Amino acid sequence: MAAELRSTSQGSTMVLTIRNPEQRNALGPEIYAAGVEALNVAESHPEVRSVVITGEGGIFCAGGNLQRLQANRQQPPEVQAQSIEGLHDWIETIRSFPKPVIAAVEGPAAGAGFSLALACDLIVAAANSVFVMAYSSVALSPDGGGSWALARALPRQLASELLMGAERITPERLHALGVVNRVVPEGAALTEALALAERLEARAPNSLASIKELLNEAAGASLHDQLAAERDHFVRNLHHPNAGIGIGAFLAKEKPRYG
Repeated sequence: MAAELRSTSQGSTMVLTIRNPEQRNALGPEIYAAGVEALNVAESHPEVRSVVITGEGGIFCAGGNLQRLQANRQQPPEVQAQSIEGLHDWIETIRSFPKPVIAAVEGPAAGAGFSLALACDLIVAAANSVFVMAYSSVALSPDGGGSWALARALPRQLASELLMGAERITPERLHALGVVNRVVPEGAALTEALALAERLEARAPNSLASIKELLNEAAGASLHDQLAAERDHFVRNLHHPNAGIGIGAFLAKEKPRYG
């Protein structure tokens, strides 16, 4: 069976499922391209309010396909560079996508699979999941933004341990560190991710888009620049029709219904 990224709908949520059973849902160029295309489609369709990324068969993603990587050693370096650019295009698309993206993790999230989960806005992980940056185990270094995300989320010493030592880390510890949002029983990650998505979808899309953009920019911005960005987003959102709906509903003690 060829590797694919299956797109389905659950209400207002687009569910992207990695399907590559022979390689434990390992990633490849066809999945990267499908991920970028799916998010571009979702961005242009207002009926899609959020996205969940998961893996088929109780496995989130085993990372890269080592057989393909071994074969690429016989090719010019540009071949592998182009493949990684495809992964990075998908990671950047997730980060800049103006709607919430939630990872629903069961089983292993290894290498680029861990990076993929870290690129999402929220992570729901089953108790049987395991996170590992296994690159150094095969004499490689990270891709997919894993070093960038871990360096911002964790103390340097822990990030070094995970990346240099390829140490496994449990969802419970990641939850305690604030990296994983929910830890749920085995088999329940997708269900909880969909419930979380539904709660977010009840909020104004323009507000969530502004929050995501502000969070993305905060790490590299000065306080002065971030304050200016917050001002501009706040004013723009105040004059959006959804603010009238939200404020009016709050004052009337009613549930808002945003457009």
